[in-house]
Amino acid sequence: MDFKVLAVGDVVGAPGMNRVCHSLRWLKRQTNADFVVVNGENASVVGITPNQAEEIFDAGADVITLGNHTYAKREIVDYMEDTSRILRPLNYAPQAPGVGYGVFETKIGPVAVIDLQGRVNMDYTPDNPFLQVEKVLKEIETKLIFVELHAEATSEKLAMGYMLDGRVSALWGTHTHVPTADAQVLPKGTGYVTDLGMTGPKHSVLGIRPDLSIAKFKGDLPERYRWAEGPTKMEAVLFTVDSQTGLCKTVERVDCYDEDTAHR
Repeated sequence: MDFKVLAVGDVVGAPGMNRVCHSLRWLKRQTNADFVVVNGENASVVGITPNQAEEIFDAGADVITLGNHTYAKREIVDYMEDTSRILRPLNYAPQAPGVGYGVFETKIGPVAVIDLQGRVNMDYTPDNPFLQVEKVLKEIETKLIFVELHAEATSEKLAMGYMLDGRVSALWGTHTHVPTADAQVLPKGTGYVTDLGMTGPKHSVLGIRPDLSIAKFKGDLPERYRWAEGPTKMEAVLFTVDSQTGLCKTVERVDCYDEDTAHR
């Protein structure tokens, strides 16, 4: 029996939240997805609030993953203590609030989701994700295991993919907000893509107004980042897995874009 998992790229700001709330259930139906994982750590541009998390769950997400901005909105801490459906990176310090992986009941049995954060060129350097994932895999009994690596370096994501090839059902990357064209099944049966992309403003620099990013790179005085306006997009990848073997059969991009009327 096939089991389909829809992984949705980083939700950015109000445009990303609006897009998820209006389009996620539709995309879930269109793809016949059985399980949905959404990265929500940029729902407030930096961080996520409990209300935003609830809206993402109400829109159809089964699990929300976070990354280097996990605790940017401190009110999320108590919320994380009350639910196992929102994951912070597994390789954070043991005393960090929240959990780094969960096992969730589905129509075909238990499914595990692991959230990791990379260390290359990140603003916070946690424990080694390669060593931490090895430890937790020994605790997980189900064959259906899905891993997110929130990381900057493509090499770090690829290395993790090949290390876990044949041992997990799928691994996808987040954080760079730019979709990659390498959706594939690795040689030993693990579904893989280096980065899902993002959910939010289409005409933006990683969701932010282009002029603000341009000013930063030119060396102008710093200004608070604000999301861009205009058409939006939701970038996602669908993994189809054999529920008996836990191995991936197909990987396909299922990106959604608003009609671009900017130049008409």
